[in-house]
Amino acid sequence: RNRPEGKVLETVGVFEAPKQHGKYETGQLFLHSVFGYRGIVLFPWQARLYDRDVASPVTEKSENAAGHGSKEVKGKTHTYYQVLIDARDCPHISQRSQTEAVTFLANHDDSRALYAIPGLDYVSHEDILPYSSTDQVPIQHELFERFLMYDQTKVPPFVARDTLCAWQEKNHPWLELSDVHRETTENIRVTVIPFYMGMREAQNSHVYWWRYCIRLENLDSEVVQLRERHWRIFSLSGTLETVRGRGVVGREPVLSKEQPAFQYSSHVSLQASSGHMWGTFRFERPDGSHFDVRIPPFSLESNKDEKTPPSGLHW
Repeated sequence: RNRPEGKVLETVGVFEAPKQHGKYETGQLFLHSVFGYRGIVLFPWQARLYDRDVASPVTEKSENAAGHGSKEVKGKTHTYYQVLIDARDCPHISQRSQTEAVTFLANHDDSRALYAIPGLDYVSHEDILPYSSTDQVPIQHELFERFLMYDQTKVPPFVARDTLCAWQEKNHPWLELSDVHRETTENIRVTVIPFYMGMREAQNSHVYWWRYCIRLENLDSEVVQLRERHWRIFSLSGTLETVRGRGVVGREPVLSKEQPAFQYSSHVSLQASSGHMWGTFRFERPDGSHFDVRIPPFSLESNKDEKTPPSGLHW
């Protein structure tokens, strides 16, 4: 659709049956089932998924910082993958605010530095549509040939180089996806993944930073548009901050049957080593009416501070 004059469709590969059980291996090629880009699996993570849409066997009431009763949600193990995104597809992923998905604070020698690694993503097991290809370099990404090599005797035929294993080992605390939070309100599903980025010293105090990735998905056929965000941010130091604003990251995305999802990342800082966030997104229907969608509460933890700062990023 809308391809330039004279361009023809080319074969990318051959679809494989998605795995219902088990996990995909390093080197597995795939199409993202929601955003449509080509990618390749670097390695899997086992995350704790806190899904507020799934009723617990025993529903317990607890009080959060806002004083609202909420059911206690038990986490279950779920497989996510660290992947490379094909650079050719990045300009066409319109329902993402950016294709960069991993950021680090620098080590303490240079408190101003912030590193971003472009074209990395975290993908849930069910988002992967696996395929195979005879191309020895099927993904265009600056890290592809640094991390992977072709081996026709293997299935899939792309295996990890020592540099990938070393990079994962060194940066494990900063790459690791540990908690995923999910909740659905009026057929709008919100998924939140928080990441601890590091601590900076400023004016004799410590400032702790987190990044959080949010995906909004419309599970209905009715077109809706995100209009406002309303955040509550609680810090262990005892402060409770309220943030209101139009849209997210300067956009007011429309979620339709054709483009049902939108994903973005943002950052938050606290003057305490932990806290938590929750809130709502306000959506508008075609008739002009509004409704609020809950953002599931999620913790901000900094238990990785004793680990070595990010390394191996100076390529």
